[in-house]
Amino acid sequence: MKAVHTELHRSHDPQFFLVRGVVRRTTEQPERADRLLAGLKAGKHQLIEPTVFGQGPRARVHSAEYLGFLAEAWDAWSALGDAGAEMIANMHPVRNAGTYPAHIVGRLGWHTVDTACPIGPGTWAAACAATDVAATAAQLVLDGEDAAYALCRPPGHHAYRDLAGGFCFLNNSAVAAAHLRLRHERVAILDVDVHHGNGTQGIFYERGDVLTVSIHADPASFYPFVWGYAHERGAGAGLGANLNIPLPIGTGDDGYLQAFGAAKGMIEAFAPGALVVALGLDASEHDPLAGLAVTTDGFRRIGQAIARLGLPTVLVQEGGYLSDILGANLTATLAGFEQAR
Repeated sequence: MKAVHTELHRSHDPQFFLVRGVVRRTTEQPERADRLLAGLKAGKHQLIEPTVFGQGPRARVHSAEYLGFLAEAWDAWSALGDAGAEMIANMHPVRNAGTYPAHIVGRLGWHTVDTACPIGPGTWAAACAATDVAATAAQLVLDGEDAAYALCRPPGHHAYRDLAGGFCFLNNSAVAAAHLRLRHERVAILDVDVHHGNGTQGIFYERGDVLTVSIHADPASFYPFVWGYAHERGAGAGLGANLNIPLPIGTGDDGYLQAFGAAKGMIEAFAPGALVVALGLDASEHDPLAGLAVTTDGFRRIGQAIARLGLPTVLVQEGGYLSDILGANLTATLAGFEQAR
């Protein structure tokens, strides 16, 4: 399987992460990509540099207002003169009859869900590079590859049309799906990250052409807490085109694969022309976020189950944080996929 990767991700190196009132170094570090890259090399996957697509793929899923904010944010922040080394909002308006703010501090709050996505001088460049990685993998599949993997960093599935959150700025999985929609009438997104893909759900919630399915730790006690419940099924034209499968904290391989059966049925009934997998590896038993307990062999089985859907597939990297077996879990997932094809 061809894998798309760029070193441009390193320009985003966030430091701030607020955990239960304690400031820590974020778990979304450049070293994540190093460990994932080692996993790709162990699997002997061909590495490809991304094509630079420009704003087109991003503009299909994000608002012009939001993209403008991200592009201008660091310069405007720096011009304040007394600002910190990272952009972190001190307010998050609920937008109830609100007016779009002109000041950069107000715009920062307007466009962020939480404090987990600090913006630094290289964040915009890294986020744009990640969407190019996702779009390039999607183009490889459109050009005839059976499947392609996108090593995207920063991740994307918590980013809404005009909101950053949960380490995510631009929604790479949504970008890949929208790119596949250039040719396919229907596309499905299967999110196997330990966290619910709330941004992806939000982007497509009222659309019937993109099915969103997420298997994740129960949000009753896990981020993002207020989205990801089973009763969320879509709205308007998208009613019935969203499926959430929350799992009890600590669910292991067999419970996860059982849940996959329900996802499989939904995807097959939707009959998409192509599939995007939001490939979070943070469901691992060794992941520091400790939501689920999937083993390395479990990831191999998940890869096999995805392959048996028989669809042209783009695998987009989402979560998966620093552990000694992060790379091995990626190797196992992709190997399982290839074995089943």
